[in-house]
Amino acid sequence: MPTPLPLIAVTMGDGAGIGPEVVVAALLDDAVLTRCRPVVIGDARRLREAARVLGLDCEIAAVDHPRDAEFTPGRVNVVDLGLLPVELPWGKLSRFAGDAAYAYIRRAAELAVAGEVHAICTAPLNKEALHAAGHLYPGHTELLAHLTGTEEVSMMLSTEKVKVIHVTTHIGLIDAVHRIEPGLVERTVRRGHEAMVRAGTPNPVIGVCGINPHAGENGLFGYGEEDEKIVPALEKLRADGVDARGPLPADTAFFLASRGDYDLIVAMYHDQGHGPVKVLGIEAGVNLTVGLPVIRTSVDHGTAFDIAGTGTAEPGSMVEALRQAAGMATVPISPAA
Repeated sequence: MPTPLPLIAVTMGDGAGIGPEVVVAALLDDAVLTRCRPVVIGDARRLREAARVLGLDCEIAAVDHPRDAEFTPGRVNVVDLGLLPVELPWGKLSRFAGDAAYAYIRRAAELAVAGEVHAICTAPLNKEALHAAGHLYPGHTELLAHLTGTEEVSMMLSTEKVKVIHVTTHIGLIDAVHRIEPGLVERTVRRGHEAMVRAGTPNPVIGVCGINPHAGENGLFGYGEEDEKIVPALEKLRADGVDARGPLPADTAFFLASRGDYDLIVAMYHDQGHGPVKVLGIEAGVNLTVGLPVIRTSVDHGTAFDIAGTGTAEPGSMVEALRQAAGMATVPISPAA
């Protein structure tokens, strides 16, 4: 008997943004439904509005629990929390939408901790709206770590050309340099290695960036941060059979990865990793959180208030996020898929 397709909780994101539109469009994509069983955690009324905006004839079916969902062509299943105001405008910052987006994530986290879904895929939330609702988290990564009781997670960005995992993310540059230490570097690389193996690369080649220009160039730049904070971690990783190479100059590491020299790049801080990835593939990029009870993937774009409600949002990144969630879920995909 074939293994059931993974059950994925899809959070709707900020209801005033493009989340509802890209979710509906992606969940009607045949390629998605052959790989997973997606169930939205969100607002059924807003999804119906999104379907009308997109001109799509589909059934938005409210269910009490993901296990109650039925998967038939033209049907989008949603655990309907019903939190959004009836007249919520598209493209306008709203604390109500921010509070609802938090609630969708909280419900998905509860399902993940209980083992009732096999992955989480998130539509974008708006940090300003989230904060206006009193939920003071930098973003999805930190919020999910808190809600699942996970002490430490890593952000990973994935495009067709390059994949990158971050040692630090949403903190200032000076704070990031202070926070980086051999243990954190080692744990980050191990999380990245595990994610790559689960995604089908059994022996990933991992390039680890330095902190300073030219990775310090033998002490010419900086104060020996590479030798102090990165090299000890690499020595321990290599002793355990992890193919981690570096420290590498960040200004060339991403070019080398894009031509295939490295399967994964380890960035030391937010912009070191995000900048190159967004140049190389933001239109189809996927954001992953590794280290949670289940894998979490997301589109690598924001709420796009400027086009929300116009029916012009491109669902390709959400389709890719669902594909990668299915591929890295805690249950395998059926061979028949």
